[in-house]
Parts: sequence; structure tokens; C-alpha cells
Amino acid sequence: MTMVREPGDVPSSSLVGHNEPSPVLVGRNGPSSGLASHHGAVARARPPARLRRRASAKVAMIGAGQLARMTHQAAVDLDIDLVVLAESAEDSAVVAGAPYRLGSPSSLADIRAMAAAADVVTFDHELVPSAHLTEMEKLGYRLRPGPPALSLAQDKLEARSVLSASGFPVPAFASVSSPGGVSAFAEEHGWPVVVKNPRGAYDGRGVHVVESEDELARLFAQAPPTSRAWLAEQFVDMAAELAILIARTAQGHVSLYPAVQTIQQEGICRHLLMPAPLPAPIVEQAGRMARSIADGIDATGMLAVEMFLDTRGQLFVNELALRPHNSGHATIEACETSQFHQHLRAVLDWPLGATTLRSAAATVNLIGGPDTVEVAGRLPLALGIRGAHVHLYGKAARPGRKLGHVTALGASTEDALGTAQAAAALLGAP
Repeated sequence: MTMVREPGDVPSSSLVGHNEPSPVLVGRNGPSSGLASHHGAVARARPPARLRRRASAKVAMIGAGQLARMTHQAAVDLDIDLVVLAESAEDSAVVAGAPYRLGSPSSLADIRAMAAAADVVTFDHELVPSAHLTEMEKLGYRLRPGPPALSLAQDKLEARSVLSASGFPVPAFASVSSPGGVSAFAEEHGWPVVVKNPRGAYDGRGVHVVESEDELARLFAQAPPTSRAWLAEQFVDMAAELAILIARTAQGHVSLYPAVQTIQQEGICRHLLMPAPLPAPIVEQAGRMARSIADGIDATGMLAVEMFLDTRGQLFVNELALRPHNSGHATIEACETSQFHQHLRAVLDWPLGATTLRSAAATVNLIGGPDTVEVAGRLPLALGIRGAHVHLYGKAARPGRKLGHVTALGASTEDALGTAQAAAALLGAP
């Protein structure tokens, strides 16, 4: 493992990569990686600068999880130099070979050092202080998406307020800081009430469905708000959950993917169907809403607009993610352009790829359970399922953790789901 640097740069001990060769000694008996002299050996000189490889672009990504891992794979295809900001050398993208800089997304100095040579900076997650992003933009770094748009993925209360003020349908909501505030909200909108931490809540964490005053008292006793306020939201009697994936460039060019239906359990997406088996008017309305949101917030890169469809046929916007998203993993096999290739195209303001659906598809997430063993050891079993495409994230198993996913194509989403579930079962993930 050697340091990654540009010709003439001062080496940095914290920027690490996997693909720059060390000096090689070449002799009559072939290459030698040692530095000891060898009769007849001569040092291989580096080629002149004009002959050295130049990447098509340089992208810095804050975060090194599975989304960065799959973005790295797309970057290799496009000859893009992607470097990720990792908190550990064991992060998912790092163990897959992505060049990385060790640091914290909470450190402005670490972010600036990682982004110094990049054409653009983008994100694997939203867990970056807003003040740091604003400062980075002031200093001239190109952030894709920009801080105002990203803030709507960082703060659910802000997103609800902005979307509601812009006329988009969202569940009734209020900012609350005490049990009394939740009770007052319930008097107007009824029980149950969904109580969320506005920041950092995902995959069921920080989200509570409160059925009564007694449950409310226990919640605030056991898990008091970790921010100034919590988001209280009217419970939606859902018929389905869906996501619209849309790519948008800085010039405003957009491309929509086919709608996806997501099936959630305990706040975690267990599997998804593409295209969503929902009425065409609903899907078309959802697409129009997503396009309007993308333009309205000046999104750049991938945007996932998660929505609820209630039992009366009403759509509500739930959450926004301004990055590649779990709901788009089927695009790797099912669409002409994967969401990861598309995200890189969009943040670099390159022409967007086609999003044509090749086939109906289903994806099953591999979620760690209490008895889950390391799924990699079971991989040969799953590979025996014809048509199953397995993606593992290089993570140790623990309950509730996303360890990978399986996608399958089929004549219908039901056929594809059956294949993906069969392979997931052999991997031992519920």
C-alpha cells in the first residue's frame, strides 16, 4: 500500500491508495521489488509527464460506506480518480480498494485536505456539519449537491417545512420538544403519532410510532430528544411506499428512473420492486413531483424522493436523499445506466445516461439478524441460484446492519423477487 499523489506533490502520510506501483528494479532475471543491488539490474525510470495517465476527472466523496464502494466501482469504469474520506481502514469502500484519506466528516480540516485536488466533492452520507459545507463553498470548493439542497436531507424538520411551503403534500407535522407538545399534536391529528429525531434518523433508528400517552411518557423517559426539537408527524395509513430516483446536473438536465416500490419492516427496506407495481396515474404523478422537487431545490447528482401512498390514493413526500440510495440498487443490473455511474456523470455535469429498464427486477437487502453468520462463507451456495446477482459490502455481521443485497431480473417483479429471495435465504440473512 503506497501513498497516492500527483507528480510534484508533497507526499501526505494520510492519503492512501491501492493502485500506484512502487519503483521496480528490472534485471536479466525479471523484475525485483527489492532495493538491494542486483548484478545487471537497472532502475525503471518513470515515464515523462506527458506520457503519464491522466484521469478523466477527480472526485472526492465524503464517507466510505457501501454507497461509496459501489461508486468506486463505477469510477473505475469511467477512469475517474475517486478518493473517499474514511473513518477506518475497514470501511466498506476502503476494503474494496478505493483510495482513501483517514479522517472525520466532522472535521473541516480533514474534509479540506481530502478535497484539495478534486474537481468536485460529493457525499456517501449526510452526516457532515452544515457549517463546514457552507465554509467549503465560500472557499471555492465545488460541492455537489450544494449545502442548501443537502440540508433538506440532513434535517427532516427543515425538509418538511420547505416542501410544505412549496406546495408539496407532506404528512401533517409539528416541531415538538416535550411530551406536552406531542399530546397537543395528537389531540388535533389523533393517535398514533410518529416521533422522529430530525437529524441522523435512518433505517428505523430515531423513529418511533407512539400509540398512547403512556407510550409517549416511556419514550421521553428512555430516549429524550437529542436535538433542540423532535418532529411529530401524523401517522399515514399506507397502501404502499415508493421511491423516485432522478439524476440532475448543475445545468439542470434531468433523467428519471422507473419508479420503485419499497417494502419496509421495522423502518428498514427489506426488498424492492422495479418497476413499482402501482397504477400508472400514481407513478406519473410521483415522477412529476420528484422532477419539480429536484428543480426547486437545485439538486445535483442523484436524488431519491421517498413517498407514501395512503389507502385513499393520496401521495405524500416522506424523505429526500441527495446521493445514490438503497432504493436504486436494482439499477446496476436492471437499467442501461446504474445510479452510481449516473451520480458521477451528474456531479461532473457530464451527459446523463439512459435509464431504460432492461427487465423487471427485484432487490433483497441482506440484513444482519441475531443469528446471522458471516455471509461471505455462504456465497457459493447463493451463486448456484441462476439469475441471482449478489453484492456483498465487506462488513462484519451484526443485527440490523446492511451486509449486502441480491438483485434478480425476471419476466415479472414477482419472478425476480422469488429468485432474489432464494439466494438471500442461502446467504443466511433474514
